[in-house]
Amino acid sequence: MDLKTLTYIVVGATFLLYIAIAIWSRATSTGEFYIAGKTVSPLANGMATAADWMSAASFISMAGLIAFSGYDASVYLMGWTGGYVLLALFIAPYLRKFGKFTVPEFIGERYYSKTAKIVAVFCLIFVSFTYVAGQMRGVGIVFSRFLEVDVSVGLLIGMSVVFVYAVLGGMKGITYTQVAQYCVLIFAYTVPAIFIALQVTDNPIPQLAFGSTIGDTNINLLDKLDEIVIALGFNEYTSGLKSKMDIFCITLALMVGTAGLPHVIVRFFTVPTVKDARTSAGFALFFIAILYTTAPAVGSMARYNLINTVQIGEIGTSEGNLRYANRPDWMVRWQQTGLVEFEDKNNDGRIQFYNDQNSKFVDQASEYGWQGNELKVDRDIMVLANPEIAGLPNWVIALVAAGGIAAALSTAAGLLLVISSSISHDIVKGIIRPEISEKNELLVGRIAAAVAILIAGYLGFDPPGWVAEVVAFAFGLAAASLFPAIFLGIFYKRINKYGAIAGMITGLLFTYGYIEYFKGLFLKWIGSPWGENIASNWLLGISPEGIGVIGMILNIIVAISVSHATEKPPQDVFDLVDRIRIPRNN
Repeated sequence: MDLKTLTYIVVGATFLLYIAIAIWSRATSTGEFYIAGKTVSPLANGMATAADWMSAASFISMAGLIAFSGYDASVYLMGWTGGYVLLALFIAPYLRKFGKFTVPEFIGERYYSKTAKIVAVFCLIFVSFTYVAGQMRGVGIVFSRFLEVDVSVGLLIGMSVVFVYAVLGGMKGITYTQVAQYCVLIFAYTVPAIFIALQVTDNPIPQLAFGSTIGDTNINLLDKLDEIVIALGFNEYTSGLKSKMDIFCITLALMVGTAGLPHVIVRFFTVPTVKDARTSAGFALFFIAILYTTAPAVGSMARYNLINTVQIGEIGTSEGNLRYANRPDWMVRWQQTGLVEFEDKNNDGRIQFYNDQNSKFVDQASEYGWQGNELKVDRDIMVLANPEIAGLPNWVIALVAAGGIAAALSTAAGLLLVISSSISHDIVKGIIRPEISEKNELLVGRIAAAVAILIAGYLGFDPPGWVAEVVAFAFGLAAASLFPAIFLGIFYKRINKYGAIAGMITGLLFTYGYIEYFKGLFLKWIGSPWGENIASNWLLGISPEGIGVIGMILNIIVAISVSHATEKPPQDVFDLVDRIRIPRNN
C-alpha cells in the first residue's frame, strides 16, 4: 500500500476515534463542559494532562530545534519539564483548594475586583491565542506534507475536527479524546525513535543510544556528530552559542510560564479530590518524561542522518556531495511543501549543506568550490521527516503523521476551551449576566469556542516563527502577566487589587512590545518587526524567547510598589489566603 493511502487511513481512523469519543462523552452541563464534572480518574487525567501539555512544540518542533541547535535547545527540555514540576507542586494544589476552576475567577476573587478579573481574562486570551497560533502551524505542516493538500485546506480540516470534540464535548470530551491522543502521539514518537536508534547505534533504547557508539565502530554518536558539524562550519553540537544569561532567562521564562498557563491548571480540577490531583500530576510527569527523555536522541540522530544523506563522501571532494538528480524521495516530497528548498549556487548539480554564515569557514568553503549553502530545511519538519530520512516502513511514517496531528490538536483544544470558558463563565456569567441559566451559559461557551477556533485558524496561516519559538513567546507572556498575580496572590497577603492590575498590565505590555519589536507577532500588517533580532541589540543580551523573565520582574516590582502605596486588602482576603495555603484532600 502506498504511503498516501496508508496515511489517509491511519489519520482518518484516529479522527473517527476522536469524534466518536466526543459524541460519547458529550457535555450536558456547565460542570462537564468546563471541568468534566470532576469525574476523571487520576490515571486518565495524567494521560490527558500529558497530551494537553505536550503540544506540537514538544512533538514536532523541539527535536528539530535540538537537531539544529544542539546544546542551546536544552533550554526547552529544562524549562518545560521544570515548569511542570513547579506547577504541580507549588501552584495547582493551592488553586484546587480555592475551588474555582478558571484563573480569572481566582484573580477576581483574590483581588476583590471585577477590573482585575477582566484584565486577567484579556491576558489569558492574548497568551492562549499566541500559543494556539503555533499549534495551528503544526497542523498545517502535517497536513500539507502527508495528506498532500494545501496548508490552508489542512488548517480547515484540523479546525473542523477540533470544533466537533471541543464544542460538543467540552472538557469532558476533550479529556477522553486527549487520552486517546496521548496513546497515538507517544507511540508515534517512540516507535520511529527505537527503529532509528537500532539502525544507527545497534541499541534499541533511544535514551541509551544517545550516548552509544555508531554501529560496529568505537566512535560515540555525539563525538561523530561534533566532528561532522564542525567540519561543515557549524557550531559544535555539544556546546552552545547562547550566553548564560539568555539560557537562564529562557529556561526560567518557560518554567514560570508553564505554571501560569491556564489550560494545564484547569486539568487539576477534573479529578474528584486534591489527593487525586496530586496523583494525576505524578502520572502526567511520568508520561511526559517518556517523550522528553527521547527527544535528545531523536534530535541528534535526525541531524546525523540528514548530513549523511547529503554528505556521501569526504568533505571538500568533488564526489563528496550528493547529486541533486539522485536526491531521495523524501526530499522530493518535502520540497513540494516548500519546507525543504534547494538552490544550486555553483551549478555543479550537487547539494552543498554547510554553514555559510560562519566567516571563519568561508575561505575553506571557497577552496572546495562552494558558493553558499544550497539546502534549507525547516526545523519543524525534522521529527516528521525523520522516519523517511532513515528509510523506515510506510506504516511508521503514517503513524508519525497521526501523532503530529494528535499533539497539535490536543493542546489546541485545551487552549480553545480555556478561551471559551473565560468568555462565557468569567465575563458573561461573572460580570455581564450573573443570572444567566446554565443552558444559556453552555450555549455561550460553545459559541465562544467556535469563534475562537476561527481566529486560531487565521493565526495559523502566518505564525511569527517556528512552532516551539511561538510557544516560547506564549510562555514568556504568561510568565510576565498571569504567573506573578497567581503566585503573589497565594504567598503574599499584602498584594491588593491596584498592585495586581498594574503589575499584569506592565508585564504584558513590556513583554509583548519587546517580542513585537524583534520578531513581529501580530502587527506585521503595519511593518513589524522593527528591530534586527541579533544579540547585540537585545536588552541585557536577553532574546525575545527569554524576555518574559524581565516582564515578570517588572510585574512583581510594580505590584508590590503600588500595593504598599495604597490601602491593604480587606480582612476577608487575608482569611481567604490563609485557607488556600493549606491544601486538603477535597
